Amino acid sequence: MVMEVVWRKHPITALEVVQQLTHYKQWQDQTIRTMLRRLIRKKVLTYKAEGKIYYYEPAVSREQCVHGESRSFLERVFGGTAQPLLVQLVQETKLSTEEINELKRIGREKERK
Repeated sequence: MVMEVVWRKHPITALEVVQQLTHYKQWQDQTIRTMLRRLIRKKVLTYKAEGKIYYYEPAVSREQCVHGESRSFLERVFGGTAQPLLVQLVQETKLSTEEINELKRIGREKERK
């Protein structure tokens, strides 16, 4: 959630992040500031200090982050094999005709490669 706030508006101060997330998640100020520090250590967030005010910016795009986290999840939970995850998602998710057609298109494209 912290990164979603930063991706939507940046540069953004810690106070602005706190204000947005306390309404949504009812997290404490210190919890959010701890998350900001952890994201900096993970190099997905950068900051610039102007006096006592810190301005945060994303160091990675949303797409880069989703890709990295998806790969990490696949490795941890499914041993790197996508098939069981995909089967579970397709079976358990209500899909529109357009979504099914898109999945078919992606499958055909993958077969060609």
